[in-house]
Amino acid sequence: MALKGVARMVALVRTVAYLGLEAKPVEVQCQVASGLPRFSIVGLPDKAVSESRERVQAALAAMGLALPPKRITINLSPADLPKDGSHFDLPIALALLAAMGVTDAEQLGDWIVVGELSLDGRVVASPGVLIAALHASEAQCGLICPVDQGSEAKWASGVPVLAPRTLSDLLSHLKGTSVLADPVRGEVAESTQVTDLRQVKGQETAKRALEIAAAGGHNLLMVGPPGSGKSLLASCLPGILPELTPSEALEVSMVQSVAGTLEAGRISRARPFRAPHHSASMAALTGGGLKVRPGEVSLAHLGVLFLDELPEFQRQVLDSLRQPLETGCVDVARANAHVTFPANVQLVAAMNPCRCGHAGEADNICARHPRCVGEYQGRLSGPLLDRIDLHVEVPAVSAMDLSLPPASEGSADVAERVAAARQRCTERGVRANAELQGDALEVHAAPDEEGRALLARAAEKLRLSARGYTRVLRVARTIADLAGDGEVGRSHIAEALSYRAFVGMR
Repeated sequence: MALKGVARMVALVRTVAYLGLEAKPVEVQCQVASGLPRFSIVGLPDKAVSESRERVQAALAAMGLALPPKRITINLSPADLPKDGSHFDLPIALALLAAMGVTDAEQLGDWIVVGELSLDGRVVASPGVLIAALHASEAQCGLICPVDQGSEAKWASGVPVLAPRTLSDLLSHLKGTSVLADPVRGEVAESTQVTDLRQVKGQETAKRALEIAAAGGHNLLMVGPPGSGKSLLASCLPGILPELTPSEALEVSMVQSVAGTLEAGRISRARPFRAPHHSASMAALTGGGLKVRPGEVSLAHLGVLFLDELPEFQRQVLDSLRQPLETGCVDVARANAHVTFPANVQLVAAMNPCRCGHAGEADNICARHPRCVGEYQGRLSGPLLDRIDLHVEVPAVSAMDLSLPPASEGSADVAERVAAARQRCTERGVRANAELQGDALEVHAAPDEEGRALLARAAEKLRLSARGYTRVLRVARTIADLAGDGEVGRSHIAEALSYRAFVGMR
């Protein structure tokens, strides 16, 4: 039925626009006025927002309501802020219903509204609800969101949440004819089963490097022939890393919420492990695209980004990681937006020594050696390699190694040492030694006289850059932490230097 006697008024509903991990306040203003029938949306909407009028009209029709034969104008204020995403459907519908007199506009003043509408009036999930809930907490107001994301919104403490299944259910609650159930906060997901280090036969040097990388949050590059266990070693890393703290888990969940990968409001304490294929584009790896979404490096925030077959990635794509690896964030600049995503990741990479994979093996000499090695490894830029703390060679595994029984020490044993080393990092005020810099690096990683002399000689011989010099100090600090030593000594510096030279480059 068409509603008659529609008042000429402007109804306001509050919502948000997402800019990275930040929620910008947006007012949805609706005016129903005399004139030729028209339904227009203004305020820099993207295609998804412009199509909201079709979904809103169909959702109202499913409730038995028809739009009045009036001029309907929806303004998304501020007008100079780009609006994208389907979560504007529900606030637009409520603003229109308030302007039509179906619901009370003042009743909606203390709520922030997000959600997509289906054609039958259901309120369906849309990305970013956790960000909106945290914004509502800061603004000291409530949140109206889809029923499937009510548990996600409840992670923002102290926020009243209405999670309707349909638009009709929400209107009934606002009118007092029925009451929506209060959503329950999402569960903490249990850690999934990961590969145990006991499954790795041999490769003691690589295991040691993996432990150091986990204890200090250092970047790691493994170089070896096919089948030597590089990917297997990388898959063991999540099993020896410490769990996320509650605040870190919330950080990770915010990225997942914006990306739309946070399922049923479940927050995990396990560190992210992302392994994109080498065909990934720059936008897929660092973020961007038409709607500026986080990339793999942001989805791996506070966790591990594993790049297998490293030289097979496009060189420009790999070089785009240089800034995130240094600063812990990635800036995505577009003509209409400048977005910053967190990207504090631990890079773990694996590669073959050459295209055929058998360079350096006595019984598998490549006919194009050493040209094959130089061309293949030349795909990696020096500045990128300079940002990788540990370079370790992973030789081929012999049949004798494979016949050995499983190692006596597994991931649980290594994880205990890693946790103890990370605790020492926490006492220094950093998450991991890889974050030590400035005065903190000078105070906590200063070597003794013998270590200082060794480092000075090695820096000159190996032509270490300033970045390489400081990274050696950080790795040495981690090695000392694993040994329980308070001061960085000559042996710690020596081991750190042994991982510095790119062993595959010959």
